[in-house]
Amino acid sequence: MNKCVLITGGCRNSGLGIARKFAEEGYDIFLTSRSGEDVAATAEALTREFGVFCHGYGFSPIVDHVVNEAAIAEMFDDIRRRGRLLDVLVLCAANLGIRQQIFVNPLSDFSDVVMMNVVFNYAMAQAAAVQMREKGKGSIVFVNSNTAYRAIPDRIAYSASKGGVLSLSRALALDLGKYHIRSNCVLPGMIKTDRWENNVNDCKNAPSNYTPLGDIADFSDIANAVWYFADDGSKNTTGAELVVDGGNMIQLYPIIPKEET
Repeated sequence: MNKCVLITGGCRNSGLGIARKFAEEGYDIFLTSRSGEDVAATAEALTREFGVFCHGYGFSPIVDHVVNEAAIAEMFDDIRRRGRLLDVLVLCAANLGIRQQIFVNPLSDFSDVVMMNVVFNYAMAQAAAVQMREKGKGSIVFVNSNTAYRAIPDRIAYSASKGGVLSLSRALALDLGKYHIRSNCVLPGMIKTDRWENNVNDCKNAPSNYTPLGDIADFSDIANAVWYFADDGSKNTTGAELVVDGGNMIQLYPIIPKEET
């Protein structure tokens, strides 16, 4: 039986890049998306390209401001009915909480970000850990953010949630270690997503583009970092973080060329 991975937000951007990496490695793949149509098409495309088993689940992670526990339970039951138990869980889906202003946005907007990025991820990790405990080992990988350490304007909820994920991952690593289940975080900085390619909110000119390496991450950079934590080559690594941001976090401030200022 092939190893098995579940990737949330696996239909686009970093999530899709991660799915492609696991497909190249021959994993059986499960994906989630808010769109049932998109996730079915992505699963079919990955199967066609790589010849691997791939199945998708479309559902809303948050319904009426609370985690959709029923959909999570049904998904994990279906994975089991298909004769599989997870080896790896990759938590990539997120509420970006863009332009949430402290004197403008209602409390529910803040709560929705935390509910998605922390509580939903905990619910997924909890369900996955049940299956991993049966297998005797497993790996949970959070695709987090360097904003867990460095705040950016009008993203209070997002930064708070990403800081929460760091603590969540460490706590899971401690409690699940006895079952040989590992929990680790990848911390990207700016990534060449479709938002970046289309320069949404002028993100191509944001200071985080100016890294010591002179470039920002593409999807393969994130996928390779996730793979490190997922693979047995890191079997003695848990509660750890791997920053993938071109060196952005080591700077006191970004060095922007004078011709661009």
